Amino acid sequence: MPGSNTALVEALEAALSSGRVQATPEDLAVYGYDGTWALGHPDAVVSPMTSEDVVAVVRVASRLGVPIVPRGGGTGLAGGAVPTQGGVVLNMTRMNRIIEIDTANMTATAQPGVITAQLQAEVEKAGLFYPPDPQSLRQCTLGGNIATGAGGPRCLKYGTTRDYVLGLQVVLAGGRTIRTGGKMIKMQTGYNLTQLFTGSEGTLGVITEATLRLIPRPPYRGTVMAVFANLDSAAETVNRILLAGILPLALEMMDNACIRSVMAYKPFGLPLDAETILLIDQDGDNSDIVAEQLARIGEICTQSGATAVKQAATQAEIGELWAARRAVSPALARLKPNKLGEDIAVPRAQIPVMVRRVQEIGLRYGLAIPLFGHIGDGNLHPNILCNLRDAEEMERVQQAAREIFEAASALGGTLSGEHGIGTLKRGFLPESLDATSIEMQQRIKWALDPENLLNPGKIFPVPPPNARH
Repeated sequence: MPGSNTALVEALEAALSSGRVQATPEDLAVYGYDGTWALGHPDAVVSPMTSEDVVAVVRVASRLGVPIVPRGGGTGLAGGAVPTQGGVVLNMTRMNRIIEIDTANMTATAQPGVITAQLQAEVEKAGLFYPPDPQSLRQCTLGGNIATGAGGPRCLKYGTTRDYVLGLQVVLAGGRTIRTGGKMIKMQTGYNLTQLFTGSEGTLGVITEATLRLIPRPPYRGTVMAVFANLDSAAETVNRILLAGILPLALEMMDNACIRSVMAYKPFGLPLDAETILLIDQDGDNSDIVAEQLARIGEICTQSGATAVKQAATQAEIGELWAARRAVSPALARLKPNKLGEDIAVPRAQIPVMVRRVQEIGLRYGLAIPLFGHIGDGNLHPNILCNLRDAEEMERVQQAAREIFEAASALGGTLSGEHGIGTLKRGFLPESLDATSIEMQQRIKWALDPENLLNPGKIFPVPPPNARH
């Protein structure tokens, strides 16, 4: 029974160095949730320091038939790190060493518990750049980023975490360890197992080390804020900028509900009467070219109906604008007791249509659905504000969420651009993938984890075929 497995705790303590195992009621409660409302209750928490520690835990769990749930910073937004079936939570945050920054090969090798912002800061000291920047970059870990294929504002120009993972060390079910990939730029030797584990949400193995691609750091950067009285005009502006041959570093949106909530959270100086604002970043190696592109972006915004366009004059102003954007999620959390933060992605050409459909769904179900996100790559975050204690409202929330997923799928989109499926979206997986695709993925899961002990109950609506759990 979750929370009372004395034999498991004793076996873990016998296999590991002192201080690695935690099993007090307080410890179990702390590691039973993530950044969502999903809840679980582990039987034990282990904080490994080395890959060998992880191997020992996996072998104990395999012998006793209990689940293993890898966890990083606990900032996940899909319930992926919640121990819904009990078992062992592997708290990977103590494996937090940057092993190497290789300037010659432009790679970094690090353990999974390294905070994303920490890696960025260290590689920038060497004149290099690690672009992935999830909103929680000051709390989230590299292992969690890799497990979910995390993105962030800069993925419009530079891609997501997936595009920077060159190699992994992974502990498999049963306790075997493999290495995939390496520092090579090219590799076509068998199946691409590195990409298989990337985005697998801890269901195929436990990542204990990663080799990441770095790029030269662009020295120049600027930001434009464009204010729109009409959300459709803002959405259509995105494609006009891209069709003009300009690829911004980031192209983000906030609707009026987000603007007002952020301003109530902290006075960032955003225009309260705006229906929508776009934050557009550009970077590059030539200051004149960056300035020209920002000026052209401003012209396009004005031609597309922007009521005001402001270019940040200093690095401090750039920082303030982006601090406002990163404050959206905590600001919205103050409006109602709970929120369902969605993560749909649609083709760029369908952005205006998807925006309108989210608005229509909110009106039809009588729900506030503030909308923000990485509009430049079609990754939108409709946040359905709600109260878990209101059963009738939660029924409407579920119906609205399903319609949002259906709308995204109908437009050629998907359930998740960067958060993963976890527990909160697994029931909607058939809305995005056909039955054959789901079956093939489950067969991969079963082949690598036949006992179904690695983060069970995640991604798939039902256990994989032939799995014991």
